[in-house]
Amino acid sequence: MTPHKLDTSVRAIREWLARSVKSLGNHSDRLNAINVFPVADGDTGSNLYLTARAGHDAISKLESDDIGGFLEVAARASMESARGNSGTLLAVFLSGLSEPWSGHERLTAPLLALGLERAKVRSWSALSEPVEGTMLSVINAISLAAGSTLAHLKTDPDSRAALDAVLTQMTQAAQLAVRGTESELPSLIKAGVVDAGAVGMLIIIDELCAAIRSESTDFESYDDFHGYRLQDPHIHLTEETESGVEVMCTVSLDALGAAMLRGQLDSIGNSVIMSPVNQLEEDTYRWRVHVHVPEAEPALELIKKHGDPVNISVTDLCTNNE
Repeated sequence: MTPHKLDTSVRAIREWLARSVKSLGNHSDRLNAINVFPVADGDTGSNLYLTARAGHDAISKLESDDIGGFLEVAARASMESARGNSGTLLAVFLSGLSEPWSGHERLTAPLLALGLERAKVRSWSALSEPVEGTMLSVINAISLAAGSTLAHLKTDPDSRAALDAVLTQMTQAAQLAVRGTESELPSLIKAGVVDAGAVGMLIIIDELCAAIRSESTDFESYDDFHGYRLQDPHIHLTEETESGVEVMCTVSLDALGAAMLRGQLDSIGNSVIMSPVNQLEEDTYRWRVHVHVPEAEPALELIKKHGDPVNISVTDLCTNNE
């Protein structure tokens, strides 16, 4: 028998998004302080918060019984307003999570596992060069934990006890994945910190589990993460920063055009992320594009050869180092 009273309806998804916005806001300074990968620009916390808030704002007055359709609205708004690498990956994660949930009114352990697997695939495929030791490690860990727990259950997979068991394993796996990030990337090893984006994803997962269980969230264990205590300095200020700009936009492309654009952006920049926002025609999607380049114009010119970009933002990669 599960010790928790679980809420598996749209109400829990709404509560999750609201909690995530609040907690990301509360933790944004600490996340910014340890943001050293992929660029030490001290904005991971702010980017996650602003992206999550855009998603929450989109569903603030939305009424629906469809957990997948409800989350899809938030995911799409997050994608359109995504900030930075971390915000873009958060939006991709939400979008992937929503897909298998579409048409369902209640969340079950199998549905959660399906959503996490889809979110993992979407997140890893969105990047041209996915890297371990980041948000991706947490997403991978929770997906594997959910699938493994489901495979070894000795109770009805659709029961609340099964869902509770999956939630427990997810949170444990996410914690371990965050702790592992500090030994996976040279920049994190040098700085002696865990990955900021990974901690941000942990916050989101902890809030999901807490919202479903109708419990408060305990963040005390976060103080044990290297570099995360309040008295620790803003480590990103001591790290070398990448020169150049971050370019983001939305553009309508077919599959071939998207593949060609991704390859061309890879040749002139890095941190390339491309993910579909929504389908327009049979083979045409609106894509959210993200890239780090020395100068904005060459990237924008490439994009304009394939389509008409909108929601363009250009941010100096060093503007947050003060």
